[in-house]
Amino acid sequence: MSGEVATEIRTTHILDLAASGKRLDGRGPDDYRRVLIEPGFVATADGSALVRIGETAVVSGVKLEPGKPFPDTPNAGVLTTNAELVPLSSPIFEPGPPQPGAIEVSRVVDRAIRAAESIDLARLCVAPGEKSWVCYVDIHVLDHSGNLIDAAMLAGITALAHSTVPAKRFELAEADYPLEVQHFPVECTFVRLGDSIVVDPSFDEEQAAQGRLTVATDELGRVVAMQKGLVGAFSPDDVRSVVQRALTHGDRLRKMVQGGTA
Repeated sequence: MSGEVATEIRTTHILDLAASGKRLDGRGPDDYRRVLIEPGFVATADGSALVRIGETAVVSGVKLEPGKPFPDTPNAGVLTTNAELVPLSSPIFEPGPPQPGAIEVSRVVDRAIRAAESIDLARLCVAPGEKSWVCYVDIHVLDHSGNLIDAAMLAGITALAHSTVPAKRFELAEADYPLEVQHFPVECTFVRLGDSIVVDPSFDEEQAAQGRLTVATDELGRVVAMQKGLVGAFSPDDVRSVVQRALTHGDRLRKMVQGGTA
């Protein structure tokens, strides 16, 4: 059986299951796979976290070092988010320049962090126009089994929440101090499978999906960012429903980021 035929059969099966409120792995439409968050996973980073959503695994590391602020923001530090889709993590990833998927993941995560004002960049300024802290948030996909955006967001914000500014190492202060995180955005991704909209899509569900919508919310109940992906449409009622679902899931996932129970 050719790969195209097998994919078509699998897609049809996924859509048939979704029509009856079921999914391949037995979850309901509004069920996440098991989520595990391990802060401090990389000892040599200034902050880090490993996140697993089902079989999907993403690690994020934060590095802070002195640099020069941008000319148009002389009184602010610099935040840079980068995602790498490691070829060993999935047969669909290839070595070489950044792929569109990697660019999308990094931009969507970066947008949520900035829009929520998670980090007060003004507080990262050391000397206006001359020196500021540059905060690098690097995201590496270790295993792609679907829903990379949510896993990357959880890893990135957890790594930031457990970061230390190495001021003593660079002789900018007598002691290091924790990086202050003001807000905790969490992204929840949904895909359309026929008339059903399910959360936390698996890899196979993403291949069968007819539209993807990611909603970023924070602890204040704000929708700070949204991202539409794949080919497909969502009605205004669909969007309103997805936002409410994202707010509920966001509250639960945020407790894990902040070290509580979920």
